[in-house]
Amino acid sequence: MSSTLVEADLRALADEADARLADASAAEIVAWAREQFGDGLVVASSMADTHLVHLAQAAAPGIDVLFLDTGYHFAETIGTRDAVAQAYQVNLISITPRQTVAEQDAEYGPKLHARSPDQCCALRKVEPLERGLKPYAAWINGMRREESPTRTDIRVADYDAKRNMIKISPIAAWTQGQVDAYIEDNQVLINPLFFDGYTSIGCEPCTRRPLPGEDPRAGRWAGFGKTECGLHA
Repeated sequence: MSSTLVEADLRALADEADARLADASAAEIVAWAREQFGDGLVVASSMADTHLVHLAQAAAPGIDVLFLDTGYHFAETIGTRDAVAQAYQVNLISITPRQTVAEQDAEYGPKLHARSPDQCCALRKVEPLERGLKPYAAWINGMRREESPTRTDIRVADYDAKRNMIKISPIAAWTQGQVDAYIEDNQVLINPLFFDGYTSIGCEPCTRRPLPGEDPRAGRWAGFGKTECGLHA
C-alpha cells in the first residue's frame, strides 16, 4: 500500500473515531485504542501529572509509557516518574536527547533555553519524541481543551500528519474539576510541585508558578512569545 493510501486510511480512521467517541468516557476511548492498535499504542507523559497514566493502565494494563528525560526536569518530576514505574502497571520507557546538557552547551553555548527556547525544545523534546514514537501506530496524550486558548479545538482522535500516526486525547473534554475528582477518587500519584503553587510543569529553567488570574500554562516560557514546546505541532 502506498504512503498516500496509508495517510488516507489513517485520516478516515481518525475522523470516524472522533465522531464515534466524542461523548465516550476517557476509559472507553483508551479501551478502543488498545483494541484497535494493540501493542502499537503508547502513552506519552511528562510526569507533570499522572492521572492519564493511571487511567491508561487501568484500561490497558502493561501499556508502554514514554517519558522524555530532557536533562532539565525538576527533581520532583524524576521522582514522580520513578514512583509511577513502581506503582502502576505500565512499561515505562525513558527517552533522552542525543546530547547531554553539557554536550549541548559545548555546541550551542550555555543556557540555550534562555536564548532560543524553540531550538532547545526541538533538541531536547521534539527530536527524542520523534524517535520514541517510531515503533508505534498511535499515541495517547493528556491535552485538555480548557488548559489554554491554543488547545480549545483538540479532537479526541486525530491524524498526526507530522508522524503519520493516530493521536488520541482521551481527556480532551475534562475540566480541572474532573481531573481533581479523578485524582482524589483513585488516589493518583501527584507531582509534589502541585502542592507548591505550580499548575503546569515542564523543564525547571522554563517553568514558574502562574500569577493570580493567569491561565494554568502561563508559567511556561514566561517572557517569551511561546505557548507550546512543539510536541503537538
